[in-house]
Amino acid sequence: MKKIRVGVLGGYRGNAMIEYCKKAENAEVVAICDKSAYVLEKQKGREGAENITFYDNFNDFIKHDFDAVVLANYATEHAPFAIKALNAGKHVYSEVLPCQTLKEAVELIEAVEKSGLVYAYGENYCYMSAPREMKKLYREGKIGEFEYGEGEYIHNCEPLWPSITYGDENHWRNNMYANFYCTHSIGPIIHITGLRPVSVVGFESKITERKLRQGSKSGLFGIEMITLENGGIIKSIHGDLYKNSVWYSVYGSKGRMESAREDAGDDFVNTLYVNADNYSGEYPEDKKAIKYKPQMNDLAKKFGHAGSDFYPMYNFIEKIKGNPDADCIDVYEALDMFLPGLMAYRSVLKGGVPVEVPNLRLKSERDKYRFDVACTDKKIAGDQVIPVFSLGNPEIPKETYNAVKKEWERRVADKEIPY
Repeated sequence: MKKIRVGVLGGYRGNAMIEYCKKAENAEVVAICDKSAYVLEKQKGREGAENITFYDNFNDFIKHDFDAVVLANYATEHAPFAIKALNAGKHVYSEVLPCQTLKEAVELIEAVEKSGLVYAYGENYCYMSAPREMKKLYREGKIGEFEYGEGEYIHNCEPLWPSITYGDENHWRNNMYANFYCTHSIGPIIHITGLRPVSVVGFESKITERKLRQGSKSGLFGIEMITLENGGIIKSIHGDLYKNSVWYSVYGSKGRMESAREDAGDDFVNTLYVNADNYSGEYPEDKKAIKYKPQMNDLAKKFGHAGSDFYPMYNFIEKIKGNPDADCIDVYEALDMFLPGLMAYRSVLKGGVPVEVPNLRLKSERDKYRFDVACTDKKIAGDQVIPVFSLGNPEIPKETYNAVKKEWERRVADKEIPY
């Protein structure tokens, strides 16, 4: 079987995709690019490195002879590199998030359309066992028409902060608004239902001491209340609350499906409860939920994020190979997952009013946003720059970033960084 030749930009987060290509039968890594000498040295020391060419700049890397590129670089920089890769004739797998601005969203869609190549969005939380099974059952009509859903992605990143921001004051994680990193909570509900978001109201929490001592300027968490095209509503919450939670619940006209809570100690997102009937609101009797343990590919069990790192890459490669059943998240669905967060923060900045979520499938909609570069990065936004926190960016002393950097350097010296 011919293997798809893959290049990986970003050898830190990209390590999961590199490992996929080592273990799977349909792909192989032939090139890795990273600006960090530390990351490149780590990758050069791993098994199979003798068959890989290493690069420290993208312009040389993208000329390498491969079929597809994995973008595992900074979350705010995926769209520009995706567009360059598509223009160079490479299929694209993009880690989260798909873009940073509406201008990038328009340009990304048009680059995908022009290229005719595969673009797959790596929202791995859609492929955790419970959301995967929820999609199957929903599309079979198990719970009827979608009415309400909730998605939670709570991840207290403070213990990880030195290892993922390096004490860099300008790192994107220190400068993302509370609603930005939204697709782990929104994405699975969108992927389950296939429904498009049409409007959103956003909420932003207060800034806490925990955030400030990390060097992060945003609120602790963000919330999006999203209305879908059929009138159903999603509540999405994501951020750095103290105790972690990954959880999804979907209500329909015939019942409910939800994953187990982390505190249940029940393999949480790999366990699903379904309580449904055939009566669409005319409940004949009190039924108990049925507990499911959805099956997982044996190889997937060896991958991170509860096995979900396996499926997006598998489906991306299968899509390139022409498999009609490949379950990929295309560019339009990727933006359906991301734009509610971007527009939610605009809702926050406007005092909590509902804001329309643009449908960029429509060319008539794109011209409204073709020059919209509003974001928190002044280099990109210019005079459209927005604050990281709605009431104004807090002043964080240089000593905070120096302390985080010092801790990063200690972890590197003590070999506490995994690769």
